[in-house]
Amino acid sequence: MPYLGTDPWREQYFADVPCPDDVVVPIDDATAWEIYPAHRWVYNKLLICETQGLPHGPHGTVPKSFPMFSKPIYNMRGMGTGGRVIHDADDYFASMEPGHLWMPWLKGPHVSTDAALADGRICWWRHTTGVPGPGGTFDYWTIHAEKRPELEKYLGGWIARNLVGFTGVVNFETVGGAILECHLRMAEQWLDLNGKGWLEAVVGLYTRGTWKFSDTDRRTGYSVILFGAHGAPWHIERDDAARVLAMPHVSSIQITFNADRPPGQHAMPPGGFRLAIVNCWDLDAGMVARGELAGMFVQRPAG
Repeated sequence: MPYLGTDPWREQYFADVPCPDDVVVPIDDATAWEIYPAHRWVYNKLLICETQGLPHGPHGTVPKSFPMFSKPIYNMRGMGTGGRVIHDADDYFASMEPGHLWMPWLKGPHVSTDAALADGRICWWRHTTGVPGPGGTFDYWTIHAEKRPELEKYLGGWIARNLVGFTGVVNFETVGGAILECHLRMAEQWLDLNGKGWLEAVVGLYTRGTWKFSDTDRRTGYSVILFGAHGAPWHIERDDAARVLAMPHVSSIQITFNADRPPGQHAMPPGGFRLAIVNCWDLDAGMVARGELAGMFVQRPAG
């Protein structure tokens, strides 16, 4: 299965969809960086700002106004690592860090958008909005059935200027309609909610350069996130978690960490350690399932 960069807890989505041995479908940014050298510039957040005319600069240059937002120029691990609001000049000069940039503190809906491109032509869109929690976490995401014409027009113009000839699935993170990040891969967290046959269409896109997906049964879904405290390792009995998967309206369960790896080696936002994700077709059912999972986790002393 040449789906490269798949987290262990998401292999469940790819196991039953074959992909030719000579075709690579990138699932993480590190893989996309390797196979798309002509387009890897999109991982430079300074250039993402520049292509949109947004004020920006590396730490050491001085913003003309505050508050601004600070984050790493490159972040290949995701999860909002290192991001924070800079409230004023004193805050800025006290927290300057090599490899970081400042940019506008954007307001508005936080949208994750996947676009399937064939030779730079947009064949398919899907938009997801996140409800933020504390410290860079998210409470849940809504995977919308509806289109977002205004956002699609903006992103379509950006794609036409900057991703000429690209074939594959691209993910955008936007806030208030402006692009925060561009990833040369799909958002795999909720791909089971994109509809039957979607991943087969993705394999066809990377194999033949064509997109064939009817999308006739599109419906709204939800991805509900469970966070715990940072610190000591977390544990759950996997058989217990499997019982939650059988609950009504639940599509999949992800236990989103490697129990054999120290907690500090996982990329996590400041506000918490992500324990699990419930993908579902009903938000209330997803919240109940999250509550059931929360009671199954225990935090063990380190060492």
